Order: sequence, then structure tokens, then C-alpha cells
Amino acid sequence: MPKVKIDGVNLYYEIHGDEFPLLMIQGLSENVYWWDLPMIDELSKHFKTVIFDNRGVGRSDNLDGDLSIELMAADVLGLMDALNIAQAHILGHSLGGMIAQEMALKFPERIKKLVLCSTSCGGSKAELPSIETQRILGKFSAKEHTRDLTEEGMFHIFTKKFMDENPKFMEKKVDDILIIPTGPATFKAQMSAWMRYNSCRKLKNISIPTLIVHGKQDILVPSSNGELLAEKIPTSEIIYFDSNAHIIHTEAPDKFLRVLLKFLK
Repeated sequence: MPKVKIDGVNLYYEIHGDEFPLLMIQGLSENVYWWDLPMIDELSKHFKTVIFDNRGVGRSDNLDGDLSIELMAADVLGLMDALNIAQAHILGHSLGGMIAQEMALKFPERIKKLVLCSTSCGGSKAELPSIETQRILGKFSAKEHTRDLTEEGMFHIFTKKFMDENPKFMEKKVDDILIIPTGPATFKAQMSAWMRYNSCRKLKNISIPTLIVHGKQDILVPSSNGELLAEKIPTSEIIYFDSNAHIIHTEAPDKFLRVLLKFLK
């Protein structure tokens, strides 16, 4: 299992393909198993696609202490340095989108193009999840992630239509998640980092070409957050996925890949 030590923490990573690097940052509690293999296989035909587990998640070292978006952005920079990647496209999903924003603000010379998926800039202008979704997030922060709890969580990141039409896929998705479930301490620490982060006033300083993609049915990070990002980042464009929720790359893989490749190529 390839790992690299960054700031005393061993981070697990995978490289798929060659060509120009595309580094993909996962979201809240998510590890590399959350990326769908057909999508990674397709991207590997066009890019040196790098996926990894954030500290405390998956096969990276267990969490020791607090977390911040700034710390996780420094981890990404360290990973790029360790892999001799001078510049890359950066794609961040959900919490990973916050990490990607911080990368763009702190290390813009390391990013050629930026993709922000289902994410937010935080702060008082950001729209929070519904009370019901906040309740389930509290459960994940308080106890071990069982099958029942994981299945309950799926209703907050996928549309009911997608789940009803793909029962075997959803069962396999839960199986994959539970291979290395994220513990409550890491989930709570990542949630705290999410709630503390606020890049809204700084986004005007991003000059990197930026694509924002957001599902209109997203209840974890409502689509108004994508609209706010598009208003604040002067070099951005936004594309909505009208029928999809938080995990848009899984619900609409063909459209997602088409939009992504058009922007990055």
C-alpha cells in the first residue's frame, strides 16, 4: 500500500494513469472507496489521477488531535511535493472543496485549473443543511458507523429516486464504506473544521480558472452555496445538475465526466 509521511502522518494514496496530474480530494469522512472505479478508470486515460485518504480516514494514519481545513490543505501540498508534482488540476468534493479553495488561496501557482463540487465557502452567508440532516450528522459524530447508521446516511447524500432505481449499487456502496469506516472522533473533527472554515471574503482573490458543479437536490450542502461561490470567484463558471443530490459524480457519472473533461482539456 503506497503511503507517504506528511508532517508526521502517513497518508495513503493511489496513482492511476499518466499525463498531466489531476489530484482529487474527498469529502466528509470519505476515503478512496467513495470514488467510483469506472470514473477513475476513465480519468486515468486523460490524466495522472491521484486519489488519497485524508488524515484520520481510510488507510491513512488515525487522527491524533484537532483538524482544520488549513492543515488538510498543507497535507495536499506535502503530497504533491512528495510525488514531485509541481502543478496539477485540483478537484475537491464537499469538505474536499473547502480544502481545494484553501489550496487555491495559499498556493495558486500549484494549480492549473480548479474544480469545486458540492461545496461551500462557509461563513454566515453559507446555507446549512436542514435540521434533519444536521441530526444525522450528529449521530455520525457520536457513535461507531454501523450498517444501519450508514444506510440512514445515504438518504442525505443521494436522491431517493437514484437509491430506488439502484438497490444493488447502493448495497455495494455501503459495503465499500464499511470496509474502513471513519470513526466518530475523525467525523467530529472534520465537521468542526467544516463549521469553522470561512473563505467567502477571500474568494475574489482566486484567479485560477474554476468550475463549480452542484446538484440542485443537494440537502447536505444546498445548491445556494454553489451559487455563492460562483458570485465570489471572478474566474468561475457554474453548472447545475438539476436532478441530482450531493454525490453528483456517482448519480450522473456520464454528465459529470463530460463536463469535467470539457473544462480540463
